[in-house]
Amino acid sequence: MDSTTNEGASSSSSSSFTNSWTHDVFLSFRGEDTRYNFTDHLHKNLVQRGIRTFIDDELPRGEEISQALLDAIEGSRCSIIVFSENYASSKWCLDELVHIIQCRKSKQQKVWPVFYKVDPSDVKQKLTNHDESKFEDNMKKVLRWKETLTEAANLSGSHYLEGRETEFIQNIVNKISLQVLNDTHINVAKYQVGIEARVRDLHKVLDVYGNDVRMVGIWGTGGIGKTTVAKAVYNSLAHVFEGSCFLENVRERSIPYGGLVDLQNLLLDEILWGKETKVTSADKVINVIKERLSRKKVLVIVDDVDHLDQLNNLVGGCDWFGLGSRIIITTRDKHLLTSHQVSIIYKAKKLNFGESLDLFISWNGGRNKNLDDDYMKAAEIVVKHCQGLPLALKVLGSHLCGRSIDEWHDALDGNLHSDIKKTLKISYDALEYSKGVRCDTNPGRL
Repeated sequence: MDSTTNEGASSSSSSSFTNSWTHDVFLSFRGEDTRYNFTDHLHKNLVQRGIRTFIDDELPRGEEISQALLDAIEGSRCSIIVFSENYASSKWCLDELVHIIQCRKSKQQKVWPVFYKVDPSDVKQKLTNHDESKFEDNMKKVLRWKETLTEAANLSGSHYLEGRETEFIQNIVNKISLQVLNDTHINVAKYQVGIEARVRDLHKVLDVYGNDVRMVGIWGTGGIGKTTVAKAVYNSLAHVFEGSCFLENVRERSIPYGGLVDLQNLLLDEILWGKETKVTSADKVINVIKERLSRKKVLVIVDDVDHLDQLNNLVGGCDWFGLGSRIIITTRDKHLLTSHQVSIIYKAKKLNFGESLDLFISWNGGRNKNLDDDYMKAAEIVVKHCQGLPLALKVLGSHLCGRSIDEWHDALDGNLHSDIKKTLKISYDALEYSKGVRCDTNPGRL
């Protein structure tokens, strides 16, 4: 299917390109058990690593969980739950836990359980310590606590019974540090003209809340902005998944000996928080990817692919990934997508004239549209010849920035520096190839 829809995405999938978090980590713990030992040491180590960590050592306890605490949970990128012997015997801890798990579902926040000198099954059993007669009027709350405890105890996390506690804490900090780094948004573009509409288009075809495993191709000519749009999509959706990875510039990075293996290992490192040891054989890494990612809902973007081997080694099949996963592939070669049985292909769109003019003027120093008539006429000529290609608009806008009108006319007459011509040739050659005919526009003469 080729998607060229202009319709907006639903409200559930339309979102900004960035998330704003007040804290990196929210620490949930039973104060009487671990405040002055394990949790205190964990908190100090997280802060020393530069991880913004919330700990409720200054908030007063009341009958109900405070709004300040709820706000802190909602504003944290992930939560660490320190399950200790008496964690589940505290109704405040349980109310806190319920809100954490709710945020995991509604805000796609990460949750990392730490079982400190307890077994997950013991944590759930401790709930029976509550005198349920006190909650006869609100047994729904008790049921919700039980369900939440079960859900949290089943999450992947860390388990400590005995041994070197310092080393155990350091391992947690390392993993959380990797998670914080992985959640950092990718720089998209200096001027994001026309990006939001294209992201909405892709949200619609990706349908990230569907339960299938879906591969989507972004196909288009060189310089049309495939990578830029893919980055914006990644930033807007990565938080929905259990793990994510953006493999940029695969075409060039796979050329050196061992390049594909390095990309495979990078894919595992970013999604699994560095849990994997390095594997040196491409075939062996394939088996590891299948084994470790087949039960995870992941977002993987494989950018600028030009050979089937790259896809076969990085995202071989839908069965490599867990239900709900989304794989996005950007390429100039539509047949490559077809060969890899990618049935959903989004054709990247050129900028329209208005968008092109906005982008050109932005790169040209941000002059407003009320330019001198001579400059405006020249700008419109440049924009028409760039044919909606962001790369061409960026190169020429930057090149002509601050130059006189005579220098603009020299450029229009073809007097461009060889480096400028070489860069523009990427876009124009791709245009010629995609049309199957020679393009009228010559980068040597605008």
